[in-house]
Amino acid sequence: MRKSILILLFGLFLVGCSNTKQTIKEENWKESTLFESGDYTMIGEKERLGFIYDDSEILRFYPNKTQKYMWHFWGEDQEFNGILKVVATHENDNEQITVLKDIVVGDAHNGADRHTPSNMSLPKSGMWKLDAYFGDKLFGSVYVKVHKR
Repeated sequence: MRKSILILLFGLFLVGCSNTKQTIKEENWKESTLFESGDYTMIGEKERLGFIYDDSEILRFYPNKTQKYMWHFWGEDQEFNGILKVVATHENDNEQITVLKDIVVGDAHNGADRHTPSNMSLPKSGMWKLDAYFGDKLFGSVYVKVHKR
């Protein structure tokens, strides 16, 4: 009898955990919001990080199409210690690629505390999470959709 109860409880625990993981994944893998800073529309997290982007045909991500994007960061001076690196992770298979590395960011620009121009390309359609690191510390993430051609 005890074995049956333990198996039942363990089974309920596993079902609960799998539902939680699915809910978290669905909530986190949404395209980041657009916000205004200065005269520009950006995608990311307002007053933390983002890059100029307005979801127009010109600026959208398409597979293997390199585009220019101006990154902006808001934070305290000590948060910008180290060089910038951006690692992209694909939603479906957790494929990771480094899209920016060894970047020294500039001073204030367009209302942000720091900025840097970049060229970025992502290899396939779907949702991607762009994790921005200064040194080895995660600064923030931006979720973008790569559209099919």
